[in-house]
Amino acid sequence: MEHRSTTDDSSNTIQDLEARLAQLESSLAALQDSQPDTNRMNLLVFEGSRDRLLASFVMATGAAACGMEVAMFFTFWGTAALRKGGPQLGKKSLVERAFGTMLPKSASHTKLSHMDMCGMGRFMMGKEMQKKNIADLDSLIATAADLGVRIQVCEMSMNLMGIRREELIDYPHLDFCGVAKFVDDAATANTTLFI
Repeated sequence: MEHRSTTDDSSNTIQDLEARLAQLESSLAALQDSQPDTNRMNLLVFEGSRDRLLASFVMATGAAACGMEVAMFFTFWGTAALRKGGPQLGKKSLVERAFGTMLPKSASHTKLSHMDMCGMGRFMMGKEMQKKNIADLDSLIATAADLGVRIQVCEMSMNLMGIRREELIDYPHLDFCGVAKFVDDAATANTTLFI
């Protein structure tokens, strides 16, 4: 009888060890799946001033050129910089029209965050960039498109400011989403920058 008890105990111990091993393997697999992807970068573009947009697109194109998957999430003031210019479209409230009038009509109409000096700073910076063969904002946006950089536009910001989808630039990798999409992308990427 004692022999059976020892065999039963051994059997239970082996089953316990196998169950623990299976649980550990499952936990390890879940942990590996939850690790951020070191080959992905997210940029949250909150500000729409020209110098910050230039920095955003320089980082995005640089990372994409190095083989990283890059997503740019435009929200609040950054959203207006994606407008393509021209008249405001659709029926808009007085506040939406005011936003449309006060915000930049396109990336080429953005101001510098510092030393804009009623456009003189922009002019001088543009001349200096041209002289030193530094890509301007429109060129960087085109390069980003060529490199597959995704642009995600915050639908809440568009709705708040009265910006219609048809008012935005023609960009091959442009999508409309909410903060949940950005949070999901940020949770699975190794690098997230706020600009």
